[in-house]
Amino acid sequence: MPKKVFLSIDLGAGSGRIIAAKTDFTHLYLEEVHRFNNPGTDLPGGSYWNIIGLFRDIQEGLRKAVATYGNRICSIGIDTWGCDFALLDGSGRMLGMPHQYRDPRFEGMAEKMHALMPEQEIYQHTGVRTNFYNSSLHLLAEKLRQSPSLMHAERLLFIPDLLAYWLTGVMANERTLASTSQLFDPATDDWAWPVIDALGLPRKIFGNIVAPGTILGPIRTEIADYIGMENIPVIASASHDTASAVAGIPMSQGDNLWLSSGTWSIMGLETPVPITTQAAFDAGFCNELGHSGTVRFLKNISGLWLIQECKRQWAIDGDDLDYAALAELAIEAPAFTAFIDPDHSSFSTAGEMPDKIQEFCRASGQDIPNVKGKILRVATDSIAMKYRVTYEKIKALTGHSFARLHVGGGGIQNAHLAQATANALGIEIIAGPIEATSCGNVAIQMIATGHLPDMASARELIKKSFDFKTYLPQDQENWNAAYETFKKFL
Repeated sequence: MPKKVFLSIDLGAGSGRIIAAKTDFTHLYLEEVHRFNNPGTDLPGGSYWNIIGLFRDIQEGLRKAVATYGNRICSIGIDTWGCDFALLDGSGRMLGMPHQYRDPRFEGMAEKMHALMPEQEIYQHTGVRTNFYNSSLHLLAEKLRQSPSLMHAERLLFIPDLLAYWLTGVMANERTLASTSQLFDPATDDWAWPVIDALGLPRKIFGNIVAPGTILGPIRTEIADYIGMENIPVIASASHDTASAVAGIPMSQGDNLWLSSGTWSIMGLETPVPITTQAAFDAGFCNELGHSGTVRFLKNISGLWLIQECKRQWAIDGDDLDYAALAELAIEAPAFTAFIDPDHSSFSTAGEMPDKIQEFCRASGQDIPNVKGKILRVATDSIAMKYRVTYEKIKALTGHSFARLHVGGGGIQNAHLAQATANALGIEIIAGPIEATSCGNVAIQMIATGHLPDMASARELIKKSFDFKTYLPQDQENWNAAYETFKKFL
């Protein structure tokens, strides 16, 4: 039987890809059709995404896919990072370029928001703690500076919603993405109107919310003419990339502890209902929505960002090492010479990451890592230790212990970090698939188009199709002792 093809448009904060998922529903094969950069740009008015350039690249990728696969293509789904949005007028025209979530307009907004509504009350409505990237803060900044875009806006669309609108002409807010905004109530499955009203945001811009797996419609005629094929349905997949990643991790029966490992690391549980207890609030956990009505009870952790930024800085300085070489340098360096808090505010912005790591060690009275390998070892061991901090909080909040952690995403290619994670947590790590996000995206498409009955069958297909690696904890006594030291620097 000729294999069906499902197209995953997967956009990250540094690059984007079109992935073709080919399947006869006994095995799944992924093939990269088109890859492109997604560089943000700093302008006098802030930090922006080149959204028009991204859409041009998406069209080019779709054109290539049609040339290769033709009428075997069943559908298209989009996933991206969370929180960023565009504002549109009543004619559907975009009012200004979308800002990046690291845009400094968020500065000072948390305090202003909490003066309008206490954070704990916001948490009861949304299940989301306040973080610098939340849409709530960026919209409040637009309101306070009387942004013409917000004043004239008739509709808010998150990035994948906007791209789907440009492909189909249909406006909708997909649920998993809306749930990252701190403006959505997972208990009512609707916008968190009390929060929206407290911030003074216009209700009219918040439109209809659709579940992951909703068929938005076929591609527009203009898109069909360019790519060479008509009537391809666009699915509102799990549009938040972490929601797709969790859907794409085939957890064993009864397991629900997961880690999405990439630029950001996100650890959490897949649960049927949100957890908004005082203890969950105090521990900094958020509730975001996932596939099939599930909740992702999670905490963000700075992940490979630290290592990526070190690599980028050293390349600027004339030493452009690949990730395999960097991993070898880290492995060869001694363990536990110093620690950093990966989520310290000094590491949240781009640039000069090696110097920032050294400065943290200097300021905290530790040995200063003076060569690349030591800097990388400090970063890697500290990321693994921060995973353990989150893991211990999950155990305390739920009263459960866990036999294993399922890890998916590009970060599992760093075998040193994967082993360090097993060592730090003291439990089995099952790593795979690398392309968890694309797997989850196409899984939801296959269910939406009637090719698979449910997520259990989709996860079984993923499990049969990819290699998984198991890491068992090692050297527990030394890692446990080092963890006690690490906690002093949080």
